Amino acid sequence: MKLAFGCDPNAEDFKQQLMAYAKELGHEVEDFGSDDPIYANVAIAVAEEVAAGRYDRGVLLCGTGIGVSIAANKVKGAYAACVHDVYQAQRAQLSNMANIITMGSQVIGINLAKELLKEYLSVTWDPNCRSLPKVQRIVAYEEEKA
Repeated sequence: MKLAFGCDPNAEDFKQQLMAYAKELGHEVEDFGSDDPIYANVAIAVAEEVAAGRYDRGVLLCGTGIGVSIAANKVKGAYAACVHDVYQAQRAQLSNMANIITMGSQVIGINLAKELLKEYLSVTWDPNCRSLPKVQRIVAYEEEKA
């Protein structure tokens, strides 16, 4: 899988460790940087590339994971989920079609983050899931407002 990674300056070390782990899992990674203290810029850049299909999925990091999630979700076609446990990481993709996950480097440890990344990448969207009508409504609303 081709993955786009981005973060704010505070999460640089965290991101580097996750990128190395993703490579160990056999994925191709691209670093969209961390120098800009305005995390929305890197979040938007990653979200645009993922939404355009140039990357299969994205991983965004900041202190809490919340800010980059909000920023990424402003991009049409980007569906970012902030995850903090294994079930969320799995369901982000399985039930919610999230093409980006976000995590907080100041609220979870690196070992948990690696496990979340592994679980997120191990599953794919199930279009036959009971969440289909909910996801369809989200996509329809996005199209209505475009």
